[in-house]
Amino acid sequence: MQAPINRRNWLKYSSLAAIGLGVRVPTMGNEEGVLKSYGAASGLVNLSSNENPYGIAPLAKEAIMNLLGEANRYQYNIASLQTLKKEIADLHKVDVKQVLLTPGSGEALGLLPRHFSKGNLVTAFPTFGILPTTAKKMGTKVIEVPLTADKKHDLGAMLAAINSETALVYVCNPANPSSTMLKPDALKSFCIEASKKAVVVIDEAYIDFLEAPDNESMVGLIDKNPNIIVVNTFSKVHAMAGLRVGFVIGNPTYIKALEDNYFARAQFGMSVLSMTAAQASMKDKAHQKMSIAKNEIARTYGYNELKKLGINCIPSYTNFLFFPLGNYAGNFAEDMLKKNIFLRSDTYYGEKWARASVGTLEEMQQFISVMKETWKG
Repeated sequence: MQAPINRRNWLKYSSLAAIGLGVRVPTMGNEEGVLKSYGAASGLVNLSSNENPYGIAPLAKEAIMNLLGEANRYQYNIASLQTLKKEIADLHKVDVKQVLLTPGSGEALGLLPRHFSKGNLVTAFPTFGILPTTAKKMGTKVIEVPLTADKKHDLGAMLAAINSETALVYVCNPANPSSTMLKPDALKSFCIEASKKAVVVIDEAYIDFLEAPDNESMVGLIDKNPNIIVVNTFSKVHAMAGLRVGFVIGNPTYIKALEDNYFARAQFGMSVLSMTAAQASMKDKAHQKMSIAKNEIARTYGYNELKKLGINCIPSYTNFLFFPLGNYAGNFAEDMLKKNIFLRSDTYYGEKWARASVGTLEEMQQFISVMKETWKG
């Protein structure tokens, strides 16, 4: 049996990954493929992957326990699970034929550029990496439009970048890794215009962290604008990153085409326990409110403390913080990792940036304590 990775080896492997000598940590905006083999005893504060630190909802835990006895069955043999798609449809006020289930939104983001591959892709940069990275691997031309000075999607420039060869447009809102958001009216206008020329994919993984009226989904545009597709996940507010449940909402014709093509097996990629947990989590409004409220407290604390250090942190509408590193010498992520803080750092357009997930208030206090020791301005 292979020996477990102890804390010293974990730090060794992670440091190698962070500086690109071993298994390289993916750039910010890509939560998949990061080496994470450590125990609670290591003392490591993991602020690397935008996970919900408060765990799944009590009702979801109860649902999993109640269905453990049927975990030997395929999902289609368990009657109670057959309503999951309709429950998601009802929540978002769409027809069940407009919903496609996937094991996390990452699966959908990896399959969409395969389906819509006959033409180029227009997206912001930096952005969440799965969809544009998949497109690049396939040989698709990816047109990357820089964010504005305040790190928001430049919707005007993105609209201008769309041409007769554009097949797909990708917008992550709220944005990862920049943590910014677009006002609903501006995004709706963009979606309507862009969808006249190409299919527009809106990634709403972090939308639950927005307050009304900014939390308006683009799902409401789909009926009159069939080229709009919305992708979402249970990984964030529902804290189900490890359970892998996501979904796609779109025009019924597109959903049928996706289901018949690359998504044919995607809906069977979720376990019966994941599905029952998702059903229960949608009903546990108290847990959702708690996660959002505690995230806001910890996020505000982290943001204010970074500002006190003279760091011009971008105002965040998510569960992570994005901030410039200025003239910081060396590898910031590696230096922080040596002090038991696991986060991300990268360079965009010649500027160094870092992204730290919002943990519990205690974890953010530890993060700030280390920042005070590490930050040299």
